[in-house]
Formats: sequence, C-alpha cells, structure tokens
Amino acid sequence: MCGIVGCLWDDAIGDTALDIVRGMARTIAHRGPDDEGVWVDSQSGIALAHRRLSIVDLSPAGHQPMVSRDGRYVIVFNGEIYNHAALRAELSASAHDAWHGHSDTEVLLAGISQWGLKRTLEKSVGMFAIALWDRHERKLALVRDRLGEKPLYFGKLDECFVFASEIKAIRSHPGWRQDVDRNSLALLMRHNYIPAPYSIYKNIEKVRPGHIVWIQAGRPPWSDQYWSGRTAAQLGLNSPFEGNAGDAVDTLDRLLRDSLAHQMLADVPLGAFLSGGVDSSTIVALMQTMSSQRIKTFSIGFDIADFNEAEHARKVAEHLGTDHTELHINEHDALQVIPKLPTIYCEPFADSSQIPTYLVAALAKQKVTVALSGDGGDELFSGYNRYDLVDRFWGKISSVPRPVRRLLMKVAKYAPPAAYDRALGPVFRMLPSAWHQRTLGDKIHKAAELLSLDSVDDVYLRACTHWPQPEDLVLGSREPATILTGIEPLPAMSENVRRMMYMDLLSYLPDDILVKVDRASMAASLETRVPLLDHRIVEFAMSLPLSILRANGIAKWPLRQILYRHVPRTLVDRPKMGFGVPIDRWLRGPLRDWAESLLDDVRLRREGYFSPSLVRKAWQDHLSGRHNNQYQLWNVLMFQAWNETTFGEQ
Repeated sequence: MCGIVGCLWDDAIGDTALDIVRGMARTIAHRGPDDEGVWVDSQSGIALAHRRLSIVDLSPAGHQPMVSRDGRYVIVFNGEIYNHAALRAELSASAHDAWHGHSDTEVLLAGISQWGLKRTLEKSVGMFAIALWDRHERKLALVRDRLGEKPLYFGKLDECFVFASEIKAIRSHPGWRQDVDRNSLALLMRHNYIPAPYSIYKNIEKVRPGHIVWIQAGRPPWSDQYWSGRTAAQLGLNSPFEGNAGDAVDTLDRLLRDSLAHQMLADVPLGAFLSGGVDSSTIVALMQTMSSQRIKTFSIGFDIADFNEAEHARKVAEHLGTDHTELHINEHDALQVIPKLPTIYCEPFADSSQIPTYLVAALAKQKVTVALSGDGGDELFSGYNRYDLVDRFWGKISSVPRPVRRLLMKVAKYAPPAAYDRALGPVFRMLPSAWHQRTLGDKIHKAAELLSLDSVDDVYLRACTHWPQPEDLVLGSREPATILTGIEPLPAMSENVRRMMYMDLLSYLPDDILVKVDRASMAASLETRVPLLDHRIVEFAMSLPLSILRANGIAKWPLRQILYRHVPRTLVDRPKMGFGVPIDRWLRGPLRDWAESLLDDVRLRREGYFSPSLVRKAWQDHLSGRHNNQYQLWNVLMFQAWNETTFGEQ
C-alpha cells in the first residue's frame, strides 16, 4: 500500500515544485515507509510524488512515479490490481512483451496505453487510488476504485490543484488556507463520518468511488463514472440469479476462492484478521484450505466480557489450525490509543471501533505486511440486525395514523432510558443470552422516535442518525445532500431490506467501515485487503433474491453455508457482537476529565462551532445516567480533539 500526492499549477513552475510535493509526501510516510519518488514537468506545471509500501515486485522496477513505455503517461498509484498477471498475458499477446519488472503498476500503464484509461479500469480487479498525467493532452485523471477502499482527496489552492491520499498532505502545501466546512461538520454529527464527496474543509473533496475526476489547467474539474453501484443494483433486480439456493452457495464459493487466489499473492508475509464472526471466519477458513502453510491470524481480546470476542476467535482458529496470535488488552491499553486518533484520521472520524481496529492492525504488523479482512459481508449479504428491525417496524406501524403514532411516541419516551433498564433489565437477564440487551432503554427511546416518520427511508436514516437535528447543533450549518438524502436517485426497489443494503453499500461501507480500516492499518504501515469487495462478488450478491440472502430468516445465509463446510455451527452461531468499546462507561469514568475540558461551556462559546446548550445538556444527561449519549458525544469529542490537534486550542 502506498501514499500519493501531486500538484498541477496553472502555469509553468520553478524549482520549488519538487520540494513542495516531496514535503507533502513525507507527511504520509506511514503509508509508504519503504521508498519515495518524485517526478516534475516544470513546463507543464505538474509534480507527482509517491510513498511506497512494497508488496509486489520489491525491486526498483516497481518504483514510482512510473512513466509508460511510450512516454505519454506518468502514474502514481496506491493499491493492488489483483488480476494484473492475466492483464499482462493479454497485453503480451498484443506486443507489450518487453516488461521491466512484474509490478501491477507497469501493467496498468501498458493497459492505459493500449486500451485507454476507462477500458483498463473496467478490466481491472482491485483496490486503488490513481493519479495519471497525460503528457499529450496535459490532463490529470484522479481515479478511485469501485467500492472506495482507497482514499483520494483533491481541491484548489490559489493557482494550484492539489491531490493526496490524506488531507494532512494537502495541508502541508504552502498555499493552504482552507477553513472548516460547517456543512460537512453537520454530516459528521449525523453519521459519525463525513460522506463523499465532502470533506471537513471547504473546497476540498473526496473522489467518489467508481469515479474519475479530470483536472486541466484553466478549467473547472469534471467527473466521469466507470462503475456504478446503482447500475449494478438495477442489473441485479432486472436479471436476478436463476439457480436454487444450493447453486447460489456453490457460485459464491467459487467466486470467493477466485478472489482469494488473487488477494493471497504477495511478495511479503500475509495473514488475516479473525474475530470469530461469520465474515472473517469464512475468509480464514477458505484461505486455510487454499494454503499449504498455516495462515497467520490475529485477534484482540478485552478484559470486558460484553466486548470480548477473543475466545470465539481462538476456538475457530484452533479448529482451522491457523497460526493464531491473540493480544489481550485492558482498559488502559485502549485508552492510550485515543490521543493518537486525531493524527491517525486526517479528518474527524467518530466510529469508536476505530480503537480496537488500530490495535489489531498494530498487532498484525508485528508479523505480516498484508492482512485480509471480512469487511463487506453485512452490506452484501444482509447481515445487519437493523435491516430486519426497520423492515418489521415499518411494516407494522406504517398503517397506523400519524397522530396516533405521535401519541405513542410521547408515551414511550415519558420514562427515561434508565428507568427501562432498571425495570426490564432483570427480566432480560433471566432469558437466554441471545435475548440480552445492552442499553435497552436507549433502544426503546430510539425506536419511539421512529414513530413520527413518513417513509421507510426516513426510518432508516433516523436509525443511522446520532444527532437528529445537526443543523441546530452546528452553528451556521446547512446539511448537504448525500446518498441517503438525494445526491442521486435511488434505484426502484420494492423490498425495504434490499433498499437499506444498497444505501449502506454506497455510504456506510465506503465512508465509515473502509475509512476506519484504511487509516488504522496505514498508521501501522499494514496493507489490508477485502476479498468480499471484489466487484464480481458485489454484483453477484446484488443479483441474489432475499429468499436466498435471508433463507429461513437467517441473515447471511449463503456465507454461513460455506462456513459450515469448514467450521461447526456451534462455534459461529451466536448473536452479533460488533467490534466496540465501552465509550459510555469511559465517559463517566477515566475519560471524564478529558471530555469535560473539550466540552467546556466557555470553550464551546469561544470556538463557535457548536450550540453550547445542546452539547452541555447531552453531556449532563449522560453523566447523570438519564440517557446514554455516547454516540452523540463521541462525534463532538472527536471533532474537538481533531480541531485541537490540528489548530491548537482556540
């Protein structure tokens, strides 16, 4: 994995260009600690730089920036083209047989020279962020992979267009003068992440997944799309899988093995994350059947029972015979990560599972340079509990007149969450463990709020929302449109569950899950790969009817059937736990003083981003136990900590 940066000036440039891009690249040296390279064309006003984490072709033949054999194109590339060997063979048959090395970067350039950029992207299977300079047309292309595994930011600073894998590199440019975008901050408060194409700064954007952004001096950027999740979803609806459930499992098994055969190739040590859940266990099980060596697997254990999956992961690892490494951490270990978060994440990010994600990445890096993960299984194979809950909820209450629903909401919210916990907690504890609920009162309050909404889309947005009215919280903000709120039309889908899966695939997955994993792993100089996000698997999953995805009411049914071929059901059939930490308790305990300093009323008024009254009420309600406001508060705290680290206490 690597880091890329570059600048395109409106006019010819002097000698300072090299120092500028080299300095930008060094701010993201953690993404590529093995090598650096710079290429400058002063007359054209273009400068490119690259930081390399060597994975394939460790020789100087893989050095970037790389110039195409015909001299027309120059590329800096972050990612992996998993089918580069097949593309190389196809190109060799067409006269590209004088190869300098065996890197996928060289194959990309040869393909672009022969087929053009868009056709090459359509042929490529992989994860990538690419900057390609066309020396003939003096035009820069910025490209992001189909599902958004790899990040790429861009924007205009004075007379210069800039791009980089992380915003911190753009901030180091001498022309940096950007301000916080309050509209994006409102999105952060709603979601705990900032969806593409927005960023935390004005005039700095993310390249959207599956898109090409074209930049040419003297004109505004324009974009093109080479892969569309909407089109893939529509094709899946129009041409659904025609086989039976068993055929679907066999097809998925074949596609997964093909994806793994490519993603397990590396010239450095490789392993996998293993939580003991369905997704990671399936990936590891297939990897082990395909390897003559014991697969190296990694998991994190907590001393807090409700958040500890290590025992489950260990049992799966023992059954599969992997070379398993488990690190047990205590509260102190996890808390030590929090001060690092504002620098690990180049813009504020508030999914608290970022903490264990960084810890397991750092653990894996001690033994491997590449780790495979099971991310994507929930979005592709209908694994989230909220899909079924929202669908059932809306099916039952949509026919109830709205005035009646509003009255029911007021009744349900009359008692505070803590009262529900005290009254119903003992009852639930007498039931089987699968029925146990953490923060039961908060769940009841959250469900009650949904009673006043008008559509399943509204219900789902609210279910994924932390601050329901972020414009009231963030002073001077206006929340912009996203995938969930109309940035583009949603495909016509009559099934609520499929509609929610689609929205997650194009929003929550790339902007939360993949951001979390990329930044955490890159902070440890570890490459992560996501076999389930091979676009051929994505397109296949979109063609499966819900009767197969959720056969017999069982989430992720096809994945489970593959897993059951290798692991006993008793080891993996249990309630979904997630990968969290007890932020609610920490905020009332060891993090209380830290949080109080960031949420201080005088400070909030001085900085002027948030409504002090709303923040202070949420904080006091949390401390008193009246409400569990951990998610809302963590959003604010992660911005405050990032803001303090980035700009200093204001």
